[in-house]
Amino acid sequence: MEITNVNEYEAIAKEKLPKMVYDYYASGAEDQWTLQENRNAFSRILFRPRILIDVSKIDMTTTVLGFKISMPIMVAPTAMQKMAHPEGEYATARAASAAGTIMTLSSWATSSVEEVASTGPGIRFFQLYVYKDRNVVAQLVRRAERAGFKAIALTVDTPRLGRRESDIKNRFTLPPNLTLKNFEGLDLGKMDEANDSGLASYVAGQIDRTLSWKDVQWLQTITKLPILVKGVITAEDARMAVQAGAAGIIVSNHGARQLDYVPATIIALEEVVKAAQGKIPVFLDGGVRRGTDVFKALALGASGIFIGRPVVFSLAAEGEAGVRKVLQMMREEFELTMALSGCTTLKEITRNHIVTDWDAPQARLVPKL
Repeated sequence: MEITNVNEYEAIAKEKLPKMVYDYYASGAEDQWTLQENRNAFSRILFRPRILIDVSKIDMTTTVLGFKISMPIMVAPTAMQKMAHPEGEYATARAASAAGTIMTLSSWATSSVEEVASTGPGIRFFQLYVYKDRNVVAQLVRRAERAGFKAIALTVDTPRLGRRESDIKNRFTLPPNLTLKNFEGLDLGKMDEANDSGLASYVAGQIDRTLSWKDVQWLQTITKLPILVKGVITAEDARMAVQAGAAGIIVSNHGARQLDYVPATIIALEEVVKAAQGKIPVFLDGGVRRGTDVFKALALGASGIFIGRPVVFSLAAEGEAGVRKVLQMMREEFELTMALSGCTTLKEITRNHIVTDWDAPQARLVPKL
């Protein structure tokens, strides 16, 4: 059966993967309300397409932190990709590079920053968890810099791990043949068996709960790399991020894996964009599965989007070829959405191209031009 959209990879991954692994990738926190909402919220945004515009040439290119990419669709950090496929992060890195876009490597990758760099050229960001031992953090950031990574995506929504009940039921732990490669030499690469989720125990033992805005400033003293703050969903925190010197914001609820009943990221996006006042770019992470979703995010002010689960599911299904296909399908759908909406460049995508169910009733009929 030919795969015609990104969503179809999830069922294939579910068939192929051990239950513990599939559940780890697929699940959200507690009732998984936000997990559903991250997707469902997109359906409450409708298009106002403009017609009779010459769309024979469409330019999807953009720059992110000064780096030119082929499209505003990037790869989010997802942990432990070798659980999905033996080539893991290597395959993802090659696929992202081939697509001309950015890959973000997770701190908890099953391949190291050096190994991923060895796959060849490509623009790569490094997602960072702050460990209690700051020497570990400083060492990791230096290694990422040396390996040619171009930015740090600092995850700020995980002082503790969210309650992911399938991981508790499955007694989730990293399979014995794998390690968290970035920490291998530091005796932090293995996850102990636990009587609930092995990852939750690992986080409780290693990740720093005291993390605060002053640490964002500390990070800037140990690296020249730009810092993206990942996990902002309110205007208040968007303003704090700007003040703290962040180079950008990633609106994210951690794939709905941390605090349940937070809004979908597409709903939180506009509030964050307004608070950032154009001073720094704002990106969206969470729930994007279609080119139409990408367009909606850009119409609400995002500078680009990140996809996470589609990458691991397609990786599980078809390895590097699967990830390439996901990026290609997303690209083609987005290009088609632009054409059918009457937009030939990203800057032509405006708030007037969409109407949301939270717009005022009169605005739903005739937006201010």
